[in-house]
Amino acid sequence: MFDISNYPLPFRRDALEPYVSVRTIDYHYDKHLDTYINNLNKLIAGTKYEYMTLGEIIEESDGSLFNNAAQVFNHNFFFASMKPNGGGIVPKRIADAFGGSDKFKEQFRAAAMSIFGSGWAWLVMDGDEIKITTTANADTPIAHGQKPVLVLDVWEHAYYLDYQNRRGDFIEAFLNHLIDWEWVEKNL
Repeated sequence: MFDISNYPLPFRRDALEPYVSVRTIDYHYDKHLDTYINNLNKLIAGTKYEYMTLGEIIEESDGSLFNNAAQVFNHNFFFASMKPNGGGIVPKRIADAFGGSDKFKEQFRAAAMSIFGSGWAWLVMDGDEIKITTTANADTPIAHGQKPVLVLDVWEHAYYLDYQNRRGDFIEAFLNHLIDWEWVEKNL
């Protein structure tokens, strides 16, 4: 069974201010992530999935089970993608893949803004190629054989308390002040 304590925040709740408030972290982590974990536990209880890893559940399930397992993965990956005083210099390998740091940010921003409704903007490894991709709702790159490197949650619950309908401002804050590039490089 899964427990939120297995997915601790990698920073203090107030560490991302002024870009992400404690109120948003409390709501996003304690309400959303915890709900997905509780739903997942109810769905796997007494089934063949009960002793599988999160990745195995995502690869072998569909419907509500997939959605809840993928949301646990996606949210944990999102929180791990950030750190206090993040942002800064885009790693050379990523910048080179997109024709420079500014080009990477421009393409990532465009992908995040293009999502209609709820979803995720990802930097992934697709074989040996570094790509930007998006997924809707609970979908996740690992379900498509891609390796996640970085993710931005653009579901409204990730930013609405702090930014209301200004998704673009949230994306800018993420790109310029929140990304943990050292963690991202380890994922490459």
